[in-house]
Amino acid sequence: MAHARISMYMPPDIDPTKAAIAYGCRALPKLNEELRSETLLTRQKALVALCDLMHDPEYVYEAINIGCLESLKALMKDNDNLVRIKTTEVLHIMATHNVGRTGFLEHGVIQALSLLLNDHQTVCRENLHQAYKHLAELPEGARGIVSSGLIPSLVWKLRSEEEDIQEIILDTLAPCLQEDATEALSSKAVPYFKEKLLSENPKIRSKAARALIAISIPLEGKNQVWQYDVIPVLVDLLTDADDEVQANAAGALMHAVVTTEGKYAALDANAISPLMELLCSTPTTKVCLNVTKALTMLAEAPEGRKLLQSHVPTFRLLQMHKNEAIQRAAQIAIKVIEWKP
Repeated sequence: MAHARISMYMPPDIDPTKAAIAYGCRALPKLNEELRSETLLTRQKALVALCDLMHDPEYVYEAINIGCLESLKALMKDNDNLVRIKTTEVLHIMATHNVGRTGFLEHGVIQALSLLLNDHQTVCRENLHQAYKHLAELPEGARGIVSSGLIPSLVWKLRSEEEDIQEIILDTLAPCLQEDATEALSSKAVPYFKEKLLSENPKIRSKAARALIAISIPLEGKNQVWQYDVIPVLVDLLTDADDEVQANAAGALMHAVVTTEGKYAALDANAISPLMELLCSTPTTKVCLNVTKALTMLAEAPEGRKLLQSHVPTFRLLQMHKNEAIQRAAQIAIKVIEWKP
């Protein structure tokens, strides 16, 4: 005979910290209403539930359409630490989806997030920088960050933020500087990046060198890299134990030595020797391509061309490389090295 027994345990799918989600099409509208509640616990639970839903891009699309972004923008000013943390976490998750990034641009989320750049909660700041990083992956997003005037603030944060957040900021800056490096150059970003090249963290060294690649695309960037004596530091990084650091250092050198001053600064730092060592050490495709192009730039100077004459056989071997870009780069290098006035 069956007996009715009541378990002492909670059902496994009930989370007391999360708001109950309404059925079907009422789920997000109900949560949006709860986000605007005057009751702190209601707002907190709604945010926890929203974090779970925002992993699905269809829910992100619906949330934007019913005005959730406006509710979240208001919650960024909330006095409660947990509310601000979970709000930025929701936005971070939304920013991982294309539809979320587009929504940010249409609803002014970039400026709203910037109000939390100095928030005393580290997790809150980390979430907002993650959101900016994902946003910058879109060219429109990078342009949006630049046009919002945030580049100087992000550059200054490189000195005061924790190491993990510095990495995220550098990831954000690189694509933004490819769009427009003007504000970064006027904010003295180059010496900040130089300082990060000396970090003990290989990820920060790598990302700083990547940011230098972007900032040295315009002529003023090339000039500042030379003026702030960054070139000798980049030459030292060619012997770094990390492949990505080597690749990005070679890439930054490739841009910096386009100018005459840059060429001679690199030659004075004996750049050719470590560059050739990299080229002969079976490097990755990225390292090989950047090194070949950097050497080609140095070969444009008579002194560089003279030093590279004996290395022409190495470049001839690269002409048989499986990568077509490296083949073309090697051909150009040989032409420049063998050119006679």
